[in-house]
Amino acid sequence: DPAYAYELAVIIQDGMRRMFELQQSVFYYVTCMNENYTHPAMPDGAVNGILRGMHAVRDGLQDSKHSVVLFGSGTILREVLAAAEYLEEHHRIGASVWSVTSYNELRRDGIECAHWNMRHPVEEPKVPFVTEQLAAAKGPFIAASDYMRIVADQIREWVPGHYSVLGTDGFGRSDSRRALRSHFEVNRDNIVIAALKALADVGQIDAAIVAKEIKTLELDPEKPNPVNC
Repeated sequence: DPAYAYELAVIIQDGMRRMFELQQSVFYYVTCMNENYTHPAMPDGAVNGILRGMHAVRDGLQDSKHSVVLFGSGTILREVLAAAEYLEEHHRIGASVWSVTSYNELRRDGIECAHWNMRHPVEEPKVPFVTEQLAAAKGPFIAASDYMRIVADQIREWVPGHYSVLGTDGFGRSDSRRALRSHFEVNRDNIVIAALKALADVGQIDAAIVAKEIKTLELDPEKPNPVNC
């Protein structure tokens, strides 16, 4: 689920290498969106993370009292980045961002590590890639994607901390992307609220801050759950 051209290039190149050069019996399912936006250059050292399922695309404030870790996939990564900027500008909350190119790949790796550890109880346990990458992360984790919550929920077992997931659960419909992201509550405003609520849930900020931000962003507290409408 690449967000940027460089991620797509890395994934396609690796797929061709495995299928044609190594003659492995594998297939790749890649989701691409036809949304126009600027694509940055590939960060140094990003290739391994892209192929294994996630890589860092933004560091959070280093001198902030509170921090969160945000996951984005595909075009929703842009909403996540916008939410990170808002959190830092308006709340001085450090927000690091990771592009998750494959929750499925992260889950496969987690299951593989769990299987090996089960069969080798007296040896040093293997650590899943997602756990290893987030070991030094501070604050709760929030994921947003265009998929149902169950997709990002696949890695919950290996995320080392409080984990909140936003997704597009509910009845399929046709509208503008902006309207749909608002309806399914996966846009930047709802990511901001999810991040603040997660901080409140772990006792780092007062819940009144979340309620105040809901009013500031003009979100309707009584809006029906999109799962049911």
